[in-house]
Amino acid sequence: MGATASAQPWRAGDAVSNFYDLSGKAALVTGGAKGLGRAIVAQLIDSGARVHAWDIVPFQMEGASTEVVDVSDAGQVGLALARLVDAGYRFDILVNAAGYLGPMQPFENHEASQWHRIIAVNLLGTMYVVQAMLPHMLRWGGGRIINMGSLAGKEGLAGLAAYSAASGGVVVLTKAIGRELVKRNIYVNCVAPGPMDTDMIHGLGSHEVAAMVADSPAGRLGDPAEAAHLVAWLCSDASRFNAGAVFDMSGGRARF
Repeated sequence: MGATASAQPWRAGDAVSNFYDLSGKAALVTGGAKGLGRAIVAQLIDSGARVHAWDIVPFQMEGASTEVVDVSDAGQVGLALARLVDAGYRFDILVNAAGYLGPMQPFENHEASQWHRIIAVNLLGTMYVVQAMLPHMLRWGGGRIINMGSLAGKEGLAGLAAYSAASGGVVVLTKAIGRELVKRNIYVNCVAPGPMDTDMIHGLGSHEVAAMVADSPAGRLGDPAEAAHLVAWLCSDASRFNAGAVFDMSGGRARF
């Protein structure tokens, strides 16, 4: 029998060399300043797409044009997108990666202002951007929409009830509009990562992060670049039969 190569353990910073041909495509990415959003912007640029990115804070990124937009403000979203379209932008891809986690705490201690903000950014922000983009995508003949959800939205996480609820809304929104729009050549899917190696997750505290790692069969946090590769694949022509789907990325942590 021939020898088989053994899998090498993952190490932080390991490069992934897969390529997705998005040349000639244009993408709008929300939440592009850091974390998953920034990794997605970088991957789409590497795949040949022209990328415009929004975030609530000013930022710059080589190869992308950027703009300060608060996705929780429907009026601001509509005006910002209208300016881009009037300037000649035509988007083939929309990635909703803007997110706000909030503190980890028992729900009875969760201030209403905090969970209102969580729902406004994660769920309502996604709805505002999709609804603003849809008339244009329909007029342009189709497109791809990727909503970044969370494993919390499928399973619920103790101490993150509001975030779980908002993420669950993103998951079900994706399923509903995915079924609604696929016949109109707009493919809507969701990526639902487990805990990732981002400032947002580390902001929960070292004890909470250690518990998340201990609960992962893979024994680590996810790399934002890994999620970005899945997003790029969903935006590519290789993904032509996925609509209203939710893709876990959890290192085996997902239970259903």
